[in-house]
Amino acid sequence: MKTISLAEAPPEDVHRFAELVRTIGRQWPLRDPLVGEVAAESELSHSQFHVLMWLGSDGALTMGELARRACITEKTITGVVDRLERMDLVQRQRDQSDRRVVRVVLTEQGQSNHKQIESIMQGRLARFLGVLDPEDREALCRILQKFCDRIDQMATAPAPEGKESTPGA
Repeated sequence: MKTISLAEAPPEDVHRFAELVRTIGRQWPLRDPLVGEVAAESELSHSQFHVLMWLGSDGALTMGELARRACITEKTITGVVDRLERMDLVQRQRDQSDRRVVRVVLTEQGQSNHKQIESIMQGRLARFLGVLDPEDREALCRILQKFCDRIDQMATAPAPEGKESTPGA
């Protein structure tokens, strides 16, 4: 396995990547067609939408895990989960091995909603990726997979003394 360097990318690469992300956002505002519209159609807030999608993809998660993934505070996630519980989309369950831990899981209705939303999202992503020819889609997926694998390796690698190994550190 290749050793992962924690060296920073050159500023010109960072600038180019940031500009490409901004250009994609200007030309195809991902947040709205991929999240905003689907969330609104599902009568969910953005936070509720993200919680539903994380739980549908990864299964039961703790309140803290959900808060981190949704990029909101644990206090805020409590309200989000409360509203999703009232909608009968999620329920809280105590961890059997440690009763202090509370996990959030999708209800049957939540699983059904997740499947419907996932289907809509897949269709929209298909249109988004359809602007590329098959070879370019393959290259994009290969590069993104490599990126994800390396981030994962960095996150699990022991940190050099005095430095953190997690991305964005």
